[in-house]
Amino acid sequence: MRSVSLSIVIESQDIAELVRELRRRLGLTQEEFAAKLGVTFPTVNRWENRRAKPSRMAMKLIEGLRQQIDENTP
Repeated sequence: MRSVSLSIVIESQDIAELVRELRRRLGLTQEEFAAKLGVTFPTVNRWENRRAKPSRMAMKLIEGLRQQIDENTP
C-alpha cells in the first residue's frame, strides 16, 4: 500500500515539473498558460505547487503543447 502512494507522489511531482517547464519554455505567465489551456490561473498554480493534478483533458492539451515544442526545437 505504501509503494502505491509513493508512486502517486512521484507522478504528481513529475507533472508539476512538466507543467512549470513547459510554461517557461513557452515564455508564458501562469495566467497566460491557463488561458491557453482554458483553465483558471489558480488551477495552473495548484498544478505547479503539487496541490492538484490536471484532468485527462488538460493533460491531452499539455501533451500537445509539449509535442509542438519538441518538434520546433532543433
